[in-house]
Amino acid sequence: MADHSSRQRFWSRNMVGWRFMVEAQPNDAHQALVQLEQLGVVSCLVTQNVDGLHQRAGSRNVIDLHGRVDTLSCMTCGIQYPRAPLQLWLENHNPEYALLAGGIAPDGDADIDHLDYSTMKIPHCQHCRGIIKPNAVFYGDSIPKQRVMQAERAMQSAAGLLVVGSSLMTYSGYRFCLWAQRQGKPILLLNDGKTRADEMATARMGGSCSTVLQSWLGDLG
Repeated sequence: MADHSSRQRFWSRNMVGWRFMVEAQPNDAHQALVQLEQLGVVSCLVTQNVDGLHQRAGSRNVIDLHGRVDTLSCMTCGIQYPRAPLQLWLENHNPEYALLAGGIAPDGDADIDHLDYSTMKIPHCQHCRGIIKPNAVFYGDSIPKQRVMQAERAMQSAAGLLVVGSSLMTYSGYRFCLWAQRQGKPILLLNDGKTRADEMATARMGGSCSTVLQSWLGDLG
């Protein structure tokens, strides 16, 4: 927010990475969670992902804990914009970056830090010329209080907690296990590797999330 060079770095990575985000499609795990919701097994889906793929797959009761990267907000006047139309502006004003490619990161940005981005032209609010940023929780940001309260209410009304594909190393996800533990509710961890909540889990299962979830669907008939 305070450094122009940091914003140049962000938008250069984001412009290249957006092409990957647009092409991304829901996978079998997304689809299985949709079906589990339709069967009444999943009452609410809280995701730390910022890609909107759960909604695109068909999940209805979704809380985007860390926000979404497909919308933008002005930090001065608060007006919101869709992210997709901005891609054309970025590519038109930065043709030397438009054809670059890089390894895609989990947040949708591309790893192109080895390149010089000092001439990158960055967007501003069309209304007040303020700083705009994606509606996602960045490192150093806090999750909006209302969103945390919404997630806490969902946990209070749930029969238990299922964690899918997360190591829970960030507190924003780990806190759900603390809530479930305090409420005396079962905690099931499905993750291919260790998690921060292993010792408090009622049950743990490793392996592919897609494979396991699809197997559960088969067992449910």
